[in-house]
Amino acid sequence: MWRSLTDPLDAAARTWLHLLDDEVAPRVLVAEEPDLVVWSSLWPRRPDDVVRFELRPLSGGTAVRWTMTTDAEPPDDSATGHLRYRLNHLLWADLRLSYGQ
Repeated sequence: MWRSLTDPLDAAARTWLHLLDDEVAPRVLVAEEPDLVVWSSLWPRRPDDVVRFELRPLSGGTAVRWTMTTDAEPPDDSATGHLRYRLNHLLWADLRLSYGQ
């Protein structure tokens, strides 16, 4: 899981990061194997957002907790809902399915 988050566009690995037209591939800001990955924003219109992934082993798999923070003005409720939806979809649909779950 850590590798999937540190190199989500690796052509030799599982393909899972399917971005929308208004999204860009994140830069990895911090990578501490095996339990922490921090991404830059996926949204050019919100460049100060940061996504932090905390990973821990759990029952033969990996538990993942993500937190998004920003140094900018917080998004309104509608934008917050969209950002949460997209991260949840990328992680709990696209990434999870790439592992066959």
